[in-house]
Amino acid sequence: MLNDNLIMLRKINGYSQEEIAEKVGISRQAYAKWEKGLTIPDVEKCGLLAELYETTIDALVNSGKRDDLDIVVPPAPKGKSIWGSVTINDRGQIVIPRGAREKFNLTGGQRLIVCSDEMGIALIPAETFEENMKKAMEMVYTQETE
Repeated sequence: MLNDNLIMLRKINGYSQEEIAEKVGISRQAYAKWEKGLTIPDVEKCGLLAELYETTIDALVNSGKRDDLDIVVPPAPKGKSIWGSVTINDRGQIVIPRGAREKFNLTGGQRLIVCSDEMGIALIPAETFEENMKKAMEMVYTQETE
């Protein structure tokens, strides 16, 4: 997993093995061994790599799993998650990956707000969205009355 992530992140970011080795203070040969899975970096070097790729040590070491369609999922940036891919059925329905359902305590029958930008869509639990909108409206009202 770690070695696959190192290869994937290096290629995504357009670095050579030599460039990464220089950034973390090791030889290219030592780095190549990490990518081959022959050796693993120590915690300090993992921290440097995670910082370089703007991810976490946990994501760097534990991500890289395959999703339901056997697509390798890269480590997510800090504060973000990549849950994998889903398939839309003929009725426009999807199954939200279990990890995402568990993290956000999503259950059957729960309402979600569908939002989007140029990149895609996001699902937000309706209660969370409504609470945030209420707070925003209270702030606007408070500013108008001052």
